[in-house]
Amino acid sequence: MSENLYQHSVKTAFNTADIQAWLIDNISHILGLNPEEIDIREPLDSYGLDSSQAIILASKAEKFLGFKLSLIHLWYYPTIEELAQRLAEELENSDSEILQI
Repeated sequence: MSENLYQHSVKTAFNTADIQAWLIDNISHILGLNPEEIDIREPLDSYGLDSSQAIILASKAEKFLGFKLSLIHLWYYPTIEELAQRLAEELENSDSEILQI
């Protein structure tokens, strides 16, 4: 039984490609675009992502990643490529901190 509890408490590790795919899927859904229309190197605001849509995206990302995504991330990392890389780094750092305890 303790093994089962341990499995639920460990976060799933996502890499940059996983996060990029998730972002493409969710952003295209939020904006009503085909995923093929999304270029990971284009700024998100070039697709017309507004503040209310950014809040929705951040909320969904929090559930997916297991930590709060600050909207400031969308400002400092304006493309899917940059944002996914940064989020993967944060996940890696948080996993390292958990393992050090």
